[in-house]
Amino acid sequence: MNATDRTPADLLGSALAADPPRPLVTFYDDATGERVELSVATFANWVAKTANLLQDDLAAAPGDRCALLLPAHWQTAVWLVACSSVGVLVDIGGDPAAADLVVSGPDTLKEARECSGERVALSLQPLGGRFPQLPEGFADYAVEVPSQGDRFAPYSPVDPEAPALAVGGVELTSAEVVERAHADAAAQGLGPGSRILSGLPYESWEGLSYGLYAPLATGGSVVLCRHLDRLDEKGLAGRKESERVTATMS
Repeated sequence: MNATDRTPADLLGSALAADPPRPLVTFYDDATGERVELSVATFANWVAKTANLLQDDLAAAPGDRCALLLPAHWQTAVWLVACSSVGVLVDIGGDPAAADLVVSGPDTLKEARECSGERVALSLQPLGGRFPQLPEGFADYAVEVPSQGDRFAPYSPVDPEAPALAVGGVELTSAEVVERAHADAAAQGLGPGSRILSGLPYESWEGLSYGLYAPLATGGSVVLCRHLDRLDEKGLAGRKESERVTATMS
């Protein structure tokens, strides 16, 4: 990867330049049977559309705070890098009342209504489906994102030294996120072509790192598993084999 990359968005840009077709995020939900595989190019397209939604429709700007109330999910990974692209600080499980905008899954809509700013809801249904009925006071991500542009350019440059991520009571800058991701990858022996299976939730740095940032930083990929506890040992062994997993975090 490019040694000058200092934000997660930079990491994605380098990955896109190096090998667009390679898998980046493969997502399983063992409660629904869903499997989604996103190449670097497809993931980057989702990120660009989401960043355009943030910047244009939601009027988000560098320094704004986004309370992200979502589980470990491929769409959550998209939001993490989209916020990085705009310069919005992502507060994992943060207080919606203290945020400029909130992004919520279906199980946290009540608390998300405490946000006085923009509110976006994700159904987390297979294939990125819409809500059968739009939650009052929210924009439906699945409705709003498809029409957004496929390329993104920030109105203002993103400062790598500005706060970018709040998780587990710690705030990190974009540069610190990248630095920690590289360190974690080195600690686990991850590198180009590594394929890490993660069943960790996104509510901790470890879950975010091994579930997105570390593989992104080192030319690897992640098999991101939600509800992995519903898979028995035989099923897990089969998944590791079929997905060519080289490391496991669960």
